[in-house]
Amino acid sequence: MKTTFAAAALALLLAACDNAPAPAPAADAPASTVDAVRQAPAEVTTNLFILYTLKEGVSPEQFEEWVRVTDQPAMRSLARVQSFRTYRAERLLMGEGAPGVAYIEAFAIPDLDGFTNEDMAGETVQAVMGEFMGFVEAPQFIIVSEVE
Repeated sequence: MKTTFAAAALALLLAACDNAPAPAPAADAPASTVDAVRQAPAEVTTNLFILYTLKEGVSPEQFEEWVRVTDQPAMRSLARVQSFRTYRAERLLMGEGAPGVAYIEAFAIPDLDGFTNEDMAGETVQAVMGEFMGFVEAPQFIIVSEVE
């Protein structure tokens, strides 16, 4: 019985953490456990990328200090933000020249509707976005999905 319960709990945990379908429950699992696993909602996480360059006169050092002190702590404190990272575009792997953007931010947001309807209008995001727009030039906010 403990093994069957553990297998069902693991299946539910995997379904909540991954976009892949949950593994099939053990054949000897009671019908109620099988039904619970099949009916468990699969959480889909939305990925948001923001691509941008800095405004003229804004130094990378100044911006990155703001990212570490203000942006990351504020965005990571939001319940609907599962993950938030800021990346500096350093160079092209192939070809000449510089990347077309200076920074890329990556968000994982399990509840995009709640994020856009509540968090974006909230005090935290509004304050951070106001400061962010003072640093950056023409940010692109792009919702992405993995090609499977």
